[in-house]
Amino acid sequence: MKIIAVIPARYEAKRFPGKLLKMLGNRTIIEQTFLAASSTNLFDDVIVVTDDKRIFSKITEIGGKAIMSMGEFNCGSDRIAAAVADMDIDIIVNIQGDEPFMEKESLSSLIQVLKNDLNHDISLASLMTPIYEQNIINDHNTVKVIVDNDDFAIYFSRHPIPYNRDNNKLVDYFKHIGVYAFRKDALIEFYNQSMTPLEKSEKIECLRYIENSKKIKMISTSFEGISIDTLEDLNLAKSKWHKK
Repeated sequence: MKIIAVIPARYEAKRFPGKLLKMLGNRTIIEQTFLAASSTNLFDDVIVVTDDKRIFSKITEIGGKAIMSMGEFNCGSDRIAAAVADMDIDIIVNIQGDEPFMEKESLSSLIQVLKNDLNHDISLASLMTPIYEQNIINDHNTVKVIVDNDDFAIYFSRHPIPYNRDNNKLVDYFKHIGVYAFRKDALIEFYNQSMTPLEKSEKIECLRYIENSKKIKMISTSFEGISIDTLEDLNLAKSKWHKK
């Protein structure tokens, strides 16, 4: 079974343009994310797929593999699918380019779900982590997920879900960590489908999967990374990086 990690690395970002080329420690964010993924030794290959020559150069200069993508894509998974369509691989792990703190244990758990699923009933898995701080629960930059009794995703939203009508302290909230493990055929199928209404509304790519009656297995983790979406996130990441 061949397993690769692919990191979509688009230069433009509405909330924080050019963020992947900002410095974190002695390297750029995209370099640190690539090195973190590579250091896990979980993958047969780690590839950055980018639309920007500067990002391409940063990765190749440190001995990494990068692919220049052509055209416009609706989301990172679409960009990845176009890049890997002709590759002989089984599982693709989509690691966001702004997740430099991603660690081995969570990625290993994600991969193991697909490895253990011998009947291929699960074609996509992702990560979630409990959240308790009300300001994070209310933050529209934080994607929340609700799941069924078997930990399959019911819905993702930037709005706090579930709605806590009675202010019940027993209500659990989970943050979605935007890392996906796809079987290749599921990723290509995803790519060949049009953007769906809820995906467009929430700007959350995995809703396309749910809207097409597919299941996403969610794996709970205690991992607390930092998705660098704003300047404030970058400052927080720098503080955490210096403590490593």
